[in-house]
Amino acid sequence: MLKPTYPIRTDRLILRPYTPADLDALHAIQSLPQVTRYLYWEPRSREQTHEALQTKITQTELLEEGQILTLAVELAATGELLGDGMLIWHSLTHRSGEIGYVLHPAHHGKGYATETGLALLELGFDGLDLHRIIGRLDARNTASARVLEKLGMRREAHLVDNEMVKGEWTSELDYAILQREWRARR
Repeated sequence: MLKPTYPIRTDRLILRPYTPADLDALHAIQSLPQVTRYLYWEPRSREQTHEALQTKITQTELLEEGQILTLAVELAATGELLGDGMLIWHSLTHRSGEIGYVLHPAHHGKGYATETGLALLELGFDGLDLHRIIGRLDARNTASARVLEKLGMRREAHLVDNEMVKGEWTSELDYAILQREWRARR
């Protein structure tokens, strides 16, 4: 079980639960084709973003396996919403989970995704006592693959044409890190 104390602060970021006031900023992110290119969904309308936000607002703790923790990521210096990070609790028995992140393209290349990923790994390993955390991504998303590698995750699989996404076959890369590897790096 994980009930984080909010806000979670990193060197430059604040991770916190979403609120209804995040709608405009979230829509500015989720409506961009370059944001959704490697995701399962298309750019969202304001109404679709509102629906997604209603779900995100409820995802603030992990009480049982199968749940998702989704946090708004904002720039500490300005309060600007950069995107979000998520931690999925896959299995209690196997102590496994998954991380993910989506950031506005204007903030790519500044280390914010890596900083978000580090905070999510800490929540998973130190807060939830997971044994193994994975990251999955579209194989074409080389920037995200670099982030996972910077986090110390190793590439374990390249699944070729494993899913039909948005009318085309896509390939998936799977990365992972174990709790003991995470602790050894710190």
